[in-house]
Amino acid sequence: MAELDPQAQGALLSEPTGLAGPTDATNPAANPVVWREWAERVRDAASRGACLRVRGGGSKDHLGDTTRGELLDTLACQGIVAYEPSELVVRARAGTPLAEVEAALAERGQHLAFEPPRFAFHADGSGPGACAATLGGVVASGLSGPGRVSRGAVRDHVLGCTLMNGRAEVMRFGGAVMKNVAGFDLSRLMAGSMGTLGLLLEVTLKVMPQPVVSATMRFEMPQAEALAQVNQWAAQPLPLDASAWWDGMLVLRLRGARAAVASAVQRLYRERRGELLAPPVAEAFWQGMRDQSDEFFQRARAAVAQAGGQGVALWRLSVPPTTAPLEVHGEQLIEWFGGQRWVCTPAPAAAVHALAARVGGHAQAVCAAQPMPCVDGAALSPVLLRLHQQVQRAFDPQGVFATGRLLPPAA
Repeated sequence: MAELDPQAQGALLSEPTGLAGPTDATNPAANPVVWREWAERVRDAASRGACLRVRGGGSKDHLGDTTRGELLDTLACQGIVAYEPSELVVRARAGTPLAEVEAALAERGQHLAFEPPRFAFHADGSGPGACAATLGGVVASGLSGPGRVSRGAVRDHVLGCTLMNGRAEVMRFGGAVMKNVAGFDLSRLMAGSMGTLGLLLEVTLKVMPQPVVSATMRFEMPQAEALAQVNQWAAQPLPLDASAWWDGMLVLRLRGARAAVASAVQRLYRERRGELLAPPVAEAFWQGMRDQSDEFFQRARAAVAQAGGQGVALWRLSVPPTTAPLEVHGEQLIEWFGGQRWVCTPAPAAAVHALAARVGGHAQAVCAAQPMPCVDGAALSPVLLRLHQQVQRAFDPQGVFATGRLLPPAA
């Protein structure tokens, strides 16, 4: 059987490089003056029947309906409060730039394994943007990058948080160490809440050592074959870490011990004659996937902009990985071994939500001409919708943070 030349393979296996840049990990405890000011704003909004829209760096303003609510900026409270590399735990204020946290972790050979997007672009697709993702936004959006399929989502890495609820009460959930938690971990409710349950003040996250070595291979194959093949490989003892399929090309990332990655590369080369990518090319590709700035996303945002109000939108669908190719008009990009489908389509929103529901998943509009909530309330079962509303009332009885960004406002 054919073998990939070991010397060539060794040159294409890449070791991680840290993010440069200093960070202040000795910042003092959170400024209570800022918290008191925010508490006054929450109480004032409750007394007036107004709502507040929480915003950090603004990098996720394109997600959900941001047309309602008075702006509450969290950038006044920044800094890493505690970082224990030996315990694999970092705690920082919600307004801390993601870049600052990642720089501190990289200095110790660690990282956020779920690879949160940085969104270094303008939401309208006009080019690179100046918005900086914050740690609070990372948790509140609940978004993960390519590594989510193998190392867990944002919520799996949240150990604890400090929150100001709709009564202006400061609440602390979870802990600061990696251990089993008795009872329901309320801090994980914050992941994906889009700022509708309260104002995040501090976040404690689990961090992980950077992988020893990485390799990226690509294979030409149609969508249906790629879905079947990647799920077959995922069920085997291979160090698969991430996947992406678009336009007839399946790309796989392998990570782990050098011997394991090298063995897997040889096997996949023998089986499917995949091409091993040079590290700079592979790194640029996965960064583009993580930050949603790859060619597919650029083309999708350009299509939405050109269509104006004609209904073209970029959708993110979460579905079972083994779901067959989706029958919908438009370009598709597939990640997470088939579990995440990106679709740029002119199909009506109701049709996209119905398609996702039919296969046991859900859909979210990522880029659209008209703002819409992250979750379609009509697509939820009555029981699930009632649970959402009950949780909302428990945290925020006056609706101070009920902007409708996550779910449409209750009638």
